Amino acid sequence: MSAKVICVTNQKGGVGKTTTAVNLSYYLAKDKHRTLLVDFDPQGNATSGLGIDKGDEKSLGTTMTEVILGTADMSSAVRPTKYKLLDLAPATPELANAEVEITNMQKKFVRLRDAVRSVADNYEYIIIDLPPSLSLLTVNGMIASDYLLLPVQTEFYALEGVAQLLESMKLVMKQANPRLRLLGVVATMYDKRTSLSSQVLEEIKKYFKTLTFKTTIPRNVRVAEAPSHGVPVGAYDKFSKGAKAYKAFAAEVIERTTS
Repeated sequence: MSAKVICVTNQKGGVGKTTTAVNLSYYLAKDKHRTLLVDFDPQGNATSGLGIDKGDEKSLGTTMTEVILGTADMSSAVRPTKYKLLDLAPATPELANAEVEITNMQKKFVRLRDAVRSVADNYEYIIIDLPPSLSLLTVNGMIASDYLLLPVQTEFYALEGVAQLLESMKLVMKQANPRLRLLGVVATMYDKRTSLSSQVLEEIKKYFKTLTFKTTIPRNVRVAEAPSHGVPVGAYDKFSKGAKAYKAFAAEVIERTTS
């Protein structure tokens, strides 16, 4: 059975996008689903978030740069992590240069789709962490995916740019990938102590209705600390509020993708 492919994106940076991609992947694997996390963001934060030194090119081997340029196949970029059933296809800042290079190449919009398809039978879930921009890489990610997952932070200007992203998604559905659909919106950095967080959460629920996940990801010190240690929050402090939230969120994702 071919993998369910989920891209995680928001054109706004700093919304917990990569944190969500890493922790969702971790908890899917913990729940015994064979999972691949594809780092498709030139910042390479999902790579370092799983403890892999993106600056050490020698030990890094093949990355998504070579895959997208067509000089290596996807299977050669995939590597196991220290977590059972969780693999990673890493990225480095070189991916930004690759994006420029593929602009004039053939099949520039479906390069990631073809790469992902080549390994899809090996996994139950493939999670793609996309850049915080509406770029060629992001469009590649949407075309490669079955679902789009949208993390939105419960802060001022939260919904700014979301309408534009959804328009791009509709365009991709119409012209290149009719099976793509919005899996849902997860509210991140929620602080129940502030009225602003609660107001924004209500706004998100009003805007997205049933597409809003029941689980909200709290603003949590452990969630913020875990990436600097190169581990998901569940491996850093599984009893923290953030870890419990991501575990519950992953359960919701499984429910939505299997029902």
